[in-house]
Amino acid sequence: MTTGTQSPMPAARRLEGRVAVVTGAARGIGRGIAARLAAEGAHVVVADIDAAGAAQVAAGLGGGALAVRVDIADAASVAALAAAVEARFGRCEILVNNAAILDALSVDAMTFETYRRVIDINQDGAIRVTLALLPLVRRGGQGRRILNIASIQGMRGARDSLAYATAKGAIVNFTRSLACDLADDGIVVNALAPGFIDTDMAQLPDGSGHEHETDWFRDIYLKYGRIPLRRAGLPDDIAGPAFFLCSDDARYVTGQILLVDGGVSATF
Repeated sequence: MTTGTQSPMPAARRLEGRVAVVTGAARGIGRGIAARLAAEGAHVVVADIDAAGAAQVAAGLGGGALAVRVDIADAASVAALAAAVEARFGRCEILVNNAAILDALSVDAMTFETYRRVIDINQDGAIRVTLALLPLVRRGGQGRRILNIASIQGMRGARDSLAYATAKGAIVNFTRSLACDLADDGIVVNALAPGFIDTDMAQLPDGSGHEHETDWFRDIYLKYGRIPLRRAGLPDDIAGPAFFLCSDDARYVTGQILLVDGGVSATF
């Protein structure tokens, strides 16, 4: 079984000097995307509710990376993020809305309060950050991009993820509608829909391990090929497509949802 490889170092720094804000960048998919954008020459703002984690990632990126603590469920905190980006750079070419929390509750265990918490972060948080950063993106130079991280669960139903799937489904159509609204400004808007990715969010609710380590996952998704590539994804597997959608190569791609799932969506 293929285990995945690290993203290759870029031959040319194709995002040289551009400012990229990545939320939820202290770990997982966000960290992988931040690292790739920095390797391509971008000045990356590592935005995360985990201030210490964000600072550690930013220190490792170098190249003028900036760590900012942000709670995307809090309007004042998001406003402070926008102010920090404006004070340091005065603009933003790339915004990656990645921050999210996991929902693994059955409908019987879910309350409206727990539902609203997931929606407030995973759905409203991306919109809150976009509205706050949009003036800076409009002020940006070449290659203005907004990239949202959705999920294959936003494209189909799944057990015990009602709030998460609802929020990610909203991100799908938020992406499409925003792309139409910002087309006249020359701002390209797209989304990635990851499948099973090996991150902390794949941790089982009881803390016993990751979902891709379970017998059911190995049997259904690997042994019997429900995931044709027969492995869980890695953050680097998302970072490459994210770079593409943030690059000049994607200048005629907007309003699209790119599934990055090892082929699992092809088997339904």
